[in-house]
Amino acid sequence: MSCSVGALRRFRASAFANVCFGATREARRCTKSSRVRDRGKIAVASTVQLTCIVDCHRQFEALLANPDPMLALAPMQEVTDLPFWKLMAAYGGADVYVTEYFRVHSTSSLQKHILKSITENPTGQPVIAQMIGNDIPSLVRTAHELQKYPIAAVDLNLGCPAPVVYRKCAGGGLLREPQRVDAILGALRDAVKIKFTVKTRIGFDSPEVFDEVLPILAKHSLDLLAVHGRTVREMYGGTVHYDCIARAAAAMPCPVLANGNVHSARNAAEILRITGARGLMIGRGAIRNPWLFRQIRQHLRGEAVFMPGGFEVLDYVRALYAAVCSAGVPESAQVAKMKKYMNYLGEGVDRGGQFLHQIRRVTTKSDFFRVCETFLNHDQPLPLEPFAFARGDAEAMAGEVC
Repeated sequence: MSCSVGALRRFRASAFANVCFGATREARRCTKSSRVRDRGKIAVASTVQLTCIVDCHRQFEALLANPDPMLALAPMQEVTDLPFWKLMAAYGGADVYVTEYFRVHSTSSLQKHILKSITENPTGQPVIAQMIGNDIPSLVRTAHELQKYPIAAVDLNLGCPAPVVYRKCAGGGLLREPQRVDAILGALRDAVKIKFTVKTRIGFDSPEVFDEVLPILAKHSLDLLAVHGRTVREMYGGTVHYDCIARAAAAMPCPVLANGNVHSARNAAEILRITGARGLMIGRGAIRNPWLFRQIRQHLRGEAVFMPGGFEVLDYVRALYAAVCSAGVPESAQVAKMKKYMNYLGEGVDRGGQFLHQIRRVTTKSDFFRVCETFLNHDQPLPLEPFAFARGDAEAMAGEVC
């Protein structure tokens, strides 16, 4: 039986909408309190909020106890926001989602757009709230504030490699001062009454410091540790030091997630094998390939792995544009935002890098989709694994990513 291309696309759009509905149905229950306005329903709203908090704690406990590898969506500033979470959930999604980091300092407050990812969580999965900073009283204050919301854990960022961050001795910059890390973790472990997690790199400019940092991490009763197997200076280039992740997995009393260059179901399984990690944290690979979480689960279960074709990838780009581009924002700004995402997806489109070359030069929506259709309007399978070209340029174009 044959069908027209138009009918096929209408079917895909309908299926996508149905998946989105299923992924967000449970989450809508957890946002009822924000819609309650009259005083007579305050008690009901409070009960719903408490139920959400208890549910996310139970979900996270179950994930930690489950022998299957845990799959987490990595936090990427100005990329993995609420609309992106919703889209990822529709494609299969992660087991747990980590927020963009809350910037913490003496006069900071919880950034509303990030907090929205927690209060309006559309995924139906547990959320971990990440903080970044170095001032202990401010970090403790913020941790207390975050625990009032439906989160499964509080996380400290010890890995952001952005110069604007590490120059202020925050994120990965703290790895230059292991004793300061020790003091911060001690204060936060006392302040955080729920699960406490850390995302770290293996050092600032050398992996050798990891031997000093690892015992500090181990002594503070963390509930989960995510390790990006590169130093801060290495950014996103070069070889991932999976041996350091393996050392962490062997030494830590808590589960460890491996992070860095997870780009296919096969290499995900290999990373799990060589590191002994309890699971994976995936960032750039999930932007490039929204089916990646689903594919990894299929591969680990011994099932046939879904492979998208060009049409499906083009549909993803359209859905991504619709999800992350807000009404009232100038078209040029919307296109510029989409280029951030295309810098990752483009690495897996064509070996010669022509897609990236052309997409970086467009300024209008029509030109943006003209380029996308030129390279993706076909039914050939696209593994979406990164080709070895221009990765440094792609990272530089993407802006601050942690």
